[in-house]
Amino acid sequence: MMMKILFKLIFFLFLLPAFSCGKVTVKNSAAVNPDSTKNTVKTRFNIPDSFKRVETEKNSFAEYLQNLKLKPEGTLVKNYDGSIKQPQDVYVAVVDIDVGDKDLQQCADAVMRLRAEYLYSQNLFDDIHFNFTNGFKAEYSKWRQGYRINVKGNNASWIKKYDESKSYVDFRDYLNIVFTYAGTSSLAKELKSVELSEIHIGDVFIKGGSPGHAVIVVDLAVNEKTGEKMFLLAQSYMPAQDIQILKNPMNTGLSPWYSINFGETLETPEWNFSKNQLKQF
Repeated sequence: MMMKILFKLIFFLFLLPAFSCGKVTVKNSAAVNPDSTKNTVKTRFNIPDSFKRVETEKNSFAEYLQNLKLKPEGTLVKNYDGSIKQPQDVYVAVVDIDVGDKDLQQCADAVMRLRAEYLYSQNLFDDIHFNFTNGFKAEYSKWRQGYRINVKGNNASWIKKYDESKSYVDFRDYLNIVFTYAGTSSLAKELKSVELSEIHIGDVFIKGGSPGHAVIVVDLAVNEKTGEKMFLLAQSYMPAQDIQILKNPMNTGLSPWYSINFGETLETPEWNFSKNQLKQF
């Protein structure tokens, strides 16, 4: 009798993971493409079985993110000062974009950097603008005209200082000013909320505040039979560091993909978000 009860208990424990709320049972141990020449988000990461990668519109922000160039497999994330990020066991790839030499390009800054770089690449200069924490609107179009931002206390204003400036170096200077005076609080107010079921590439999980954090969706796949969606996430962190593609600590068999069926809380390696903290540009 005892043996029969023990057998049933073992059988139940074996089945329990399949009924776990919010957990995905799809296994995808070959998520990383073994071809070392595959150095974009879209080509580095295989999609989970039974899923199809979302096709993006040409020249869209989503297409830009899917095609982000990655550093060679095995590259370690570096902080702005050249030191190695700790802990290391939170990411699977490093985005090939500079972090600068100042402690500026942190979490929300990385999101703004990717958005601004995309708009800059499309010559959509008038669309590049971000609000400071105090509400001041920092427009890149004015910066290009030679205006610079004068900050005194909690007030900011434009001052004409230079001739028209179109260089990429000046564009990066503009971003550094934004990174200095904007953050998760201001970005969270700028973005609009979106339902998790309507998630798109380029959407952002964000918690505004001090502390706060933000991660951005850089790829998406859909199961056409069930409608379930899977996504990849990228982040920077503190101190300022290389933008990285995150592991999924909730499901190592699925990692680095995340399912939208994560329940009430999205657990990422260094921050947890609620499902209602998804926003979009």
